[in-house]
Amino acid sequence: MLAQGYARTYRANAVLTASPGQLVLMLYDGALRCLGIAREAFSRPEEDLQRLSIINQQLQKAQLILTELQSGLNLEAGGEIARTLHQLYDYHNRRLFEANIRKNEAPVIEVERLLLELREAWAQMLAQGGGASLDQVRTVA
Repeated sequence: MLAQGYARTYRANAVLTASPGQLVLMLYDGALRCLGIAREAFSRPEEDLQRLSIINQQLQKAQLILTELQSGLNLEAGGEIARTLHQLYDYHNRRLFEANIRKNEAPVIEVERLLLELREAWAQMLAQGGGASLDQVRTVA
């Protein structure tokens, strides 16, 4: 029990001290984690009573994270990159909605692959010191 409290405190401090670019990576990681859990639930036997609930919860969590990423975009300052990301996040959300309604794993795999590519691109940009371009795309509070 005590270890869980320490882990929760550590995660909270990591979020509070993270740069805007690191926060984007954390959001991508969270969405990817949710999609991974949902994918694992798809492979459970259909008789498993928790299967559908887990899929639903995890896909909805991923959608909330995508909505957060989308709402943080600065469409004016970010120009074409921000508009493209906005459309991509919208597409991802629609695909996850379809996956959840139809209980179809294929859209989850597709979105997971696309998000992983975006996450890797952000990580590479941050590693190369591209924080200025990130600030143009994101609204920094």
